[in-house]
Amino acid sequence: MKQLLLFVLFAAMLCWMMFSPIYKHVVIVRQAVLQQEVDYLLEVGASGTYGYISAAMLQQSADRLERLGLERDAIEYTAETTSGVSAANPGSPVPRGTGITLAISYPFENLFMIDALIGLSPIAPETRMRAFGMKMSEYVP
Repeated sequence: MKQLLLFVLFAAMLCWMMFSPIYKHVVIVRQAVLQQEVDYLLEVGASGTYGYISAAMLQQSADRLERLGLERDAIEYTAETTSGVSAANPGSPVPRGTGITLAISYPFENLFMIDALIGLSPIAPETRMRAFGMKMSEYVP
């Protein structure tokens, strides 16, 4: 009986050690992709040309993220300004000196379920990773 228990524990540890780096890399890559997208949207949206982050820009962003393997329906965007005006209105761009903040979130899904093999409680699948950024608008009317 001891040998069977030892085998089961060893097999669980071996499994966890083999696959642990894989899901951690997936989390790191997803977080990096989200942060890169936030930085890109802020760079374009807060530029002197636009001064806003429109729905069309968010659709293009969702297209890019979908091509990288993320599910479009699970991606959530939040765009705000430091003054409280809309950051998504092309008809009324955010004036220079006002901060535009953007957050993109995506669920962890079941990436941490393998932790249950060694007794750790996994992160809930609906828990979301989040990338955030802020940039001052450069738009001059």
